[in-house]
Amino acid sequence: MTFPPLIQTGMRYLCLLGIVAGTSLSALPAEAAVAKPLPGGLGPCVPGNCPSGGYPPINNDGIKYRDNGINVYVGGDFLVREKAAEAEGRVVVLGDFDQDKADGVSGIYNVGEAGVGSRVAPPVGSDWLTAGGNVTVGTGERLLAEDGVVRYAKDATGTIVGTKRQDPDAAKPYIPLRDELTAASQCYAHPEGGTRTPTGRAVHAGGETLFSGDNTSMLQVFNVDFDLMGGSGGQEGIRFEGIPDGATVLVNILGTNRTINTYSGTIDDSSQLNKMRSRLLWNFPDATSVEVKGTGQFQGSVLVGNQGSMTTVSVPGMNGRFFTTGSLTHTSGASGGGGQEFHNYPFDGDLPDCATAPTSGEVKVVKTDEDGGKPLAGAEFELWQESNGVDGLQTGGDDPDTKVGSPCVTEAPGECAQTVPLGTYYWRETKAPKGYKLPSPNVFGPLELTAANAEAGVSVPATNKKEDEPTDKEGPVTVVKKDQETGKPLPGAVFQLWRETNGTPGLQQSGADPDTAKGSPCTTNASGTCRRTVAVGTYYWVETKAPNGYELPDPAVFGPLVLTDADVTVGASVEALNHVQRHPSNPGSITVVKKDKKTGKPLTGAVFQLWRESNGKPGLQSTGSGRDTLTDGGCATDGRGRCAFQGLTPGSYYLKETAVPDGYVLPKNKVSGPHEVTGYKPAKDITVTLTNQRGGGKKGK
Repeated sequence: MTFPPLIQTGMRYLCLLGIVAGTSLSALPAEAAVAKPLPGGLGPCVPGNCPSGGYPPINNDGIKYRDNGINVYVGGDFLVREKAAEAEGRVVVLGDFDQDKADGVSGIYNVGEAGVGSRVAPPVGSDWLTAGGNVTVGTGERLLAEDGVVRYAKDATGTIVGTKRQDPDAAKPYIPLRDELTAASQCYAHPEGGTRTPTGRAVHAGGETLFSGDNTSMLQVFNVDFDLMGGSGGQEGIRFEGIPDGATVLVNILGTNRTINTYSGTIDDSSQLNKMRSRLLWNFPDATSVEVKGTGQFQGSVLVGNQGSMTTVSVPGMNGRFFTTGSLTHTSGASGGGGQEFHNYPFDGDLPDCATAPTSGEVKVVKTDEDGGKPLAGAEFELWQESNGVDGLQTGGDDPDTKVGSPCVTEAPGECAQTVPLGTYYWRETKAPKGYKLPSPNVFGPLELTAANAEAGVSVPATNKKEDEPTDKEGPVTVVKKDQETGKPLPGAVFQLWRETNGTPGLQQSGADPDTAKGSPCTTNASGTCRRTVAVGTYYWVETKAPNGYELPDPAVFGPLVLTDADVTVGASVEALNHVQRHPSNPGSITVVKKDKKTGKPLTGAVFQLWRESNGKPGLQSTGSGRDTLTDGGCATDGRGRCAFQGLTPGSYYLKETAVPDGYVLPKNKVSGPHEVTGYKPAKDITVTLTNQRGGGKKGK
């Protein structure tokens, strides 16, 4: 598996680490040198394709930007209830994701991409929802992650639109974040066990809470030990003053049971709260119960540090990162409309330094096409740690370096990543993506993972060139359509030709990187043939419409047809067979003919049962709770030695001999079948000839 990034790799952190060309830490401004993000680098945008001039206001325009950072992190369970609508951006849940909305409302919940929000979505093909437990979607509802991956550790039930991937280690990369966020939440509010010294004061009066800063400090700290709501529990305003431009605002809301009920916050970005959004953090270090409600578009990021907590969100919009180490319920109010949403906005503030020196970090390789720059799936890498003191990577000999973990195969984002102890590492490519050459040299590094850069991690690019294009020779690729039973050619079948172009085995007709359709559809002629003259390569014929009176096969893909330089004269051909359409009104029959094994004369008085295959197990099971279905309890052969079972619907049947003619013995194998009644038109009648040997009186069983 390729783990999605935990940490941020934006230019801001490269500057902090002094690894931008020509830049040293001593040359950086004092403020930048001490800037600290949330644990794991959480908060800022992660490329993707981050907005260069700030995030768009709430809108429903087309998607222009991609953010691979985590927007919603839940250390417990994530519950979707009532009329809640969507969670924009990447969502990580260590426990279960459980969607069970109210009856009679829209059953859709979006993750990753929202209809209305910042419209900054995760990259196509990346993990949009990760769950360390189950993903459960209620009956009649749908979880939408169309262009992303839903990765889960246990089970997924209900309707999930998107790519599903069961992975026992789905949440493993994100587990350490939970304790780190708890420790940071405590440190922001209670350094060394006390209470952080505020730079301003919060006053609750006159239908609002007013936060008054000192107009000087670039980190404005407020401590609040009351609920932000009216005296009778109603909504109130939230207002800030005395906040310098560019300052980070840290609001520590103290206490074990806290509620915010506000109308403040708008859709556009003209208000003061909206302008502060990317540098405003609401921190709940101690609360076991947090509720955020009202009619406002809540602005700023949220951190809930108590791992036993439950946070309930029912405001129309949460605009900022949302990180809770406990559980989360996304819902709607008891009255009013639905459509509650989490919107994807970053946190770019500079927080107090609560970090301890890291002892591990992420090393990553990013695989792309050398010419087009697109990410490449299907490259296989090994990670090696420098351990023998010799410069460069040694993979053999008496004293090789040390291979770390299992091989990794790049997925859609083209990345392989591992979290490892500090040290020096190399990525070694052992297999190129399909259609590409293995590079020479195939070792990428060294990557130096140190305490200074462990939080951001280190990354190395790796590119591949496509294999040499084949010659411009062309040849025919042909599909021949025939009747499954008679072998006669069938005109009127419609086929589409596809060429293998994406390097992934098999035909992909949709998704982020499909294969390529070639030319217009073709209808088979009187000889049942479709033919195209094409360049050397690998092709598939896809039947899109069956001939009249015939069933479309499943699967309807025929190939691969590999056309090489050596066979362009002969070409490549594949046969495609169709069944006549089934007609329940055309029942079939099975006739038993019983004869003397030695003389061949017809035998009267042999008795047979007819059983229908119904339990999905090979062979006849005629006893026990899971037995097949008895269709006819007994039919005796007549003077011609015949017994007929008629009016049979399509299916598989067994004949079981239960009694023999007088003077004969039961055969060792009393069961015959399975016999297939197809139901095709015209129906095919089945005749089964069975024999008995003489050997005694009439016997039955």
